[in-house]
Amino acid sequence: MTYATTNPYTGEVVQTFVDATDTEVDAALAAADKAFTSWKTSSFATRADVMLTAATLMRERKSQYARLLTLEMGKLYAEAELEVDLCADMFEYYAQHAEQHLTTRPIPSRDPGRYELQYSPQGIIFAVEPWNFPFYQVVRIAAPQLSAGNVLILKHASNVPQSAAMFDTLFADAGLPAGCFKNLYATRPQTAKIIADPRVRGVALTGSEAAGITVAKQAAEACKKSTLELGGADAFVVLADADIDKTTTWATMGRHWNAGQVCVSSKRQIVLDSVYADYRAKYVAKVGALVAGDPMDAATQLAPLSSAGARDDLQDQLDKAVANGATATVIGAPVPHQGAFFQPVLLENVTPDNPAYYQEFFGPVTLLFRAKDEADAVRIANDSHYGLGGSVFGTDTAHAKKIAEQIDTGMVFVNHPTIVKADVPFGGVKHSGYGRELTDLGIVEFVNQKVVGVLDIDAPY
Repeated sequence: MTYATTNPYTGEVVQTFVDATDTEVDAALAAADKAFTSWKTSSFATRADVMLTAATLMRERKSQYARLLTLEMGKLYAEAELEVDLCADMFEYYAQHAEQHLTTRPIPSRDPGRYELQYSPQGIIFAVEPWNFPFYQVVRIAAPQLSAGNVLILKHASNVPQSAAMFDTLFADAGLPAGCFKNLYATRPQTAKIIADPRVRGVALTGSEAAGITVAKQAAEACKKSTLELGGADAFVVLADADIDKTTTWATMGRHWNAGQVCVSSKRQIVLDSVYADYRAKYVAKVGALVAGDPMDAATQLAPLSSAGARDDLQDQLDKAVANGATATVIGAPVPHQGAFFQPVLLENVTPDNPAYYQEFFGPVTLLFRAKDEADAVRIANDSHYGLGGSVFGTDTAHAKKIAEQIDTGMVFVNHPTIVKADVPFGGVKHSGYGRELTDLGIVEFVNQKVVGVLDIDAPY
């Protein structure tokens, strides 16, 4: 596969990178395995020092790193700065809480003796990460697992090679021992080889459903654990008592952040019939006011997609949806002809017999549904292969919470689009994957939760 930095705004191929050799893969595995023997016995204080230094360096280098994100995948510079800040927050979170999350705890038992649950690192964790949040996705697995005493090998997306390489430098500068983290420009056969290697104890993937199924099969064949964060088609439910002006502002942001290339973007907007017309008019007006342009320009509000290929794939998906009966309305202002821009579209009359009904649109295409009542809104929300995030908007927050609790997803929020914070767990159900990341749920995914019992030798069996 070709690892290359291609500027999505200009189309310029900035730099290409050579695939890893088999010798480099073998060396990385050997170095990681050797590094683990000492890193697993390091103190939480030692690991916390590395995390805190990494956080400090990210903040000091924020402008440099944000520019790199914008260069490689095209996101708005302001959004890139926020991604860097979030990564620093995650490093700090685990510096402060890893020891607490992994402290040995007693297990109450009716039997004679003492039982406790211990948490111990397992070894090499292999992370396969996507391009849409090139820093956040890596830190989301690296911060907890390095803090737990595991070591990491990274295979990043082929269009963000410089973002991937940045982590080798960052961790070295933060004082992480050599071998504890390594980025590899791995090929697909090498990825399979790494997963099968007995020194690798777990695999974490964020990516497409197809990629997740492939990696999960490979991990299962090697009898090792995997976690998957796959696609999403988040429901954004608007109740009759919602503040429509504020709700449409959140909907516009929630659907067009990162040019709509977010697993937890507000892709399926489900609006009760009584407020549908008002909601639609205000949403269309606000999306139409978004300014597309140079992602480095502070005035720009809509970035290009990550590549010309992504733009073309989205257009093809939209064309097929219309061919199967959906109604597409261009609601965004004209976008630049250069680069990988996509003019925002509203997709209505999408019925269950249309394949688009169950698909994820990874870009600024909003599916809008009219619900006859709250029960119908919940039905539409749950009629999805995905189950990552979701939102419910209503003035009566206690009632909105009751509606939110009926939505079958890993995360759901009242009066906000799905949010990502360093101290909030992240993960989904159904075809959105399995496992959790961040907080205590994330750090224990790849540790051995070992029971240790001490009994009197004369006690009955």
